[in-house]
Amino acid sequence: MLNAEFMTYMPDLRTARLRLRKLTMRDAADIFRYSRDPEVARHVLWDPHHTIGESRSYIRYMLRRYRAHEPASWGIEWLDTGRVIGTIGFMWIQRDNNAAEVGYSLAREYWNRGIMTEALRAVLRYAFDDMGLNRVEAQHETTNPASGAVMRKCHMAKEGTLRGRLFNKGHYVDVDLYAILRKDYNRMGSKRRSAT
Repeated sequence: MLNAEFMTYMPDLRTARLRLRKLTMRDAADIFRYSRDPEVARHVLWDPHHTIGESRSYIRYMLRRYRAHEPASWGIEWLDTGRVIGTIGFMWIQRDNNAAEVGYSLAREYWNRGIMTEALRAVLRYAFDDMGLNRVEAQHETTNPASGAVMRKCHMAKEGTLRGRLFNKGHYVDVDLYAILRKDYNRMGSKRRSAT
């Protein structure tokens, strides 16, 4: 059983530069702006959007997931402009094991600025402090090491390489699997408290 309160409300999560919030149909132009970029779509399981209609369809899919209390993604809003520049959220949640997988994408002009690290830290904080999860994992194609760097900056540990794990863009790809456990997260919190 999913945490219905979390899935119903999916509250806004705020950081210094970002607001993570539910998507709305007003975000279609922003989603299309970065989702049509082949480089953004290169290492994810969706193809570049060719029309704004595809971006609207994606948002409708997210709206259905919000209503059904299913794992879903937040839009990543850049506070300086109010534009959505990416998404981050849960691919699945297993309440029997208190585990989840997180995934994300980001507009190319915002790469290498620490933005996704900032967003992922907010989601991990929410996963452990509010959802009560024990494990959060993420994976990235081995040909996309920048994504692994984001995970390591958030203190996720590499657990191994899964060969031929996914079929993406016409071929099987290897992925690196990362995870962080509640005890790891709590240990980091203790270190932060002892440093102050």
